[in-house]
Amino acid sequence: MNEERKITWGQFQSGELLASWPRRENGELEEPAFLCLRACSDLADRLTVSMLKAYGIPCLCMERAEGSLGRVVLGISGYGVEIYVPKNLLEDAKTLLEESDREA
Repeated sequence: MNEERKITWGQFQSGELLASWPRRENGELEEPAFLCLRACSDLADRLTVSMLKAYGIPCLCMERAEGSLGRVVLGISGYGVEIYVPKNLLEDAKTLLEESDREA
């Protein structure tokens, strides 16, 4: 992904995600960092999210472009899902993905 996107916390964040997201010493939420783009058609997005959660890494999923509409109409986003994790857990999440991709 070449473009830099600033992710901000908005109205679509669930209480569970906010409760599990780490906070800095000053109480602010840790900044989200881009981890990967996963396809929805083969459930790669759901498998990745489940694996991260199993290892205690919360993640934020955002549909690309008009993916939200595709999810409503088709049940999946044709553009894929961007997965973000707390910046302080990014290296751990990358390591998990690399190991998972090697085993697949």
